Amino acid sequence: MFSDIPVDVSPMHEGERIRAANMFVELAGPKSIGAELVQVDDSIKDGKFEVIGPELSEMTKGEVYPFGIKIDIKGEKLEKELEGVIERRTHDLCNYVQGFMHLNQRDQIWCRVSIEALDSGFKLLDLAKSLGILFKEEFPIIEEISVTILTNEEDVKEFVDGAHDIYAARDERARELSDEDVDVFYGCLMCQSFAPTHMCVVTPDRTALCGAINWFDCRASAKMDPDGSIFEIEKGEVLDDVKGEYSNVNEVIAQKTQGETDKVYLHSVFEYPHTSCGCFEAVAFYIPELDGIGIVDRDFSGETPLGIPFSSMAGQCSGGKQVEGFTGLSLEYMRSPKFLQADGAYERIVWMPNSIKNSLEGFIPDDMFDKIATDEDATSVNDIKEFLKDKDHPILERIANLGADDVDEDDEYSEDENLVSQDETMGQEFVPVATAPEMAMPMSGGVKVIFKNAKIYAEKVIIKKSKNNN
Repeated sequence: MFSDIPVDVSPMHEGERIRAANMFVELAGPKSIGAELVQVDDSIKDGKFEVIGPELSEMTKGEVYPFGIKIDIKGEKLEKELEGVIERRTHDLCNYVQGFMHLNQRDQIWCRVSIEALDSGFKLLDLAKSLGILFKEEFPIIEEISVTILTNEEDVKEFVDGAHDIYAARDERARELSDEDVDVFYGCLMCQSFAPTHMCVVTPDRTALCGAINWFDCRASAKMDPDGSIFEIEKGEVLDDVKGEYSNVNEVIAQKTQGETDKVYLHSVFEYPHTSCGCFEAVAFYIPELDGIGIVDRDFSGETPLGIPFSSMAGQCSGGKQVEGFTGLSLEYMRSPKFLQADGAYERIVWMPNSIKNSLEGFIPDDMFDKIATDEDATSVNDIKEFLKDKDHPILERIANLGADDVDEDDEYSEDENLVSQDETMGQEFVPVATAPEMAMPMSGGVKVIFKNAKIYAEKVIIKKSKNNN
């Protein structure tokens, strides 16, 4: 089947990582542009595989190139609403190819080719042929397929622009429903090869973390393959409609995550946030000094107000971990009327990259849009504080209320003094000082105590530099 492909093609290579030292070239990713798109097209020619633009043999080692994967499919039972689901499998199937690494989805793809693959004679045309075979194997309803690989910058730019329009149309359709309109949600296990203890819960109001699969996509996929990686979840009893907790959702999550997670709040970053895989488009993170929430996406290359970039933050909460104060999410979820509603929604958001904020105009409430700081307004917690005070962000009232119990009735503080004083005390009754899925504490006698799902609360944290008397 793959006899003319010079590298091995098998699920055993899924999860392979190609580091910079072993990389021949990088395709798309944060330093370039790219996209993937699957479309139903009755006019295609079956078995047409081509590369438009430079092949690997024409590329320079260590360079970064634009990259597009255009897949057209045809079949009597194929429907347009299946496009997004089939497209999401591009991630897995590309990773079946030894020496080719594929990360993320849609216009966020990031790919690499290894030096060993190039030395074996691998070409991008081989990738196209492999995908043609694999998609037909994976989806028997695909009767005909053509795959085009784009590496010419102008062609990729035009392709990405067109893909954006199609992505937007899919997302717009998904906004027609709300969680209350349906009896079932969907579970997705596509990322379990990378995150064994993660299951994505997809609802009308909460698109999958990858941003590529919505409720309609899941419904179509479950009908097409009831035993596949996307399946129905009866909602069960509504335990908390604001936080987004459902009895049967909790039960299914416990089953599918080997018992590592048994409770999830779909619309909160606190207590029991949704677990994160690794393909999420953005991260919501708690900023204790402000009792607010920041958002950062994978396209943002700078440091967040916490002093770390997206990559480091993603490492803290990916892999199926449930970490209070952090959760992966899709950018489309930020357009949902239920976006982090348990935490105050946009009245709790204090910072995000300017590019995200601009893309959400019309979805962020008008009275809040100018009050949320961006990387162009502030880069540190102190800068954000000043911005929030200048814009009269509603978080200021929350901060003041949180500190009210610690202030004697006879004491008088100006608004500015009260805001600054909360650096040390805000949020003590609500948020743990430290949270970890597992932590070890050494004891005397060689004994080590391991705490799982530990949360440490403290009235005050004092950090002192010890004196070395030696």
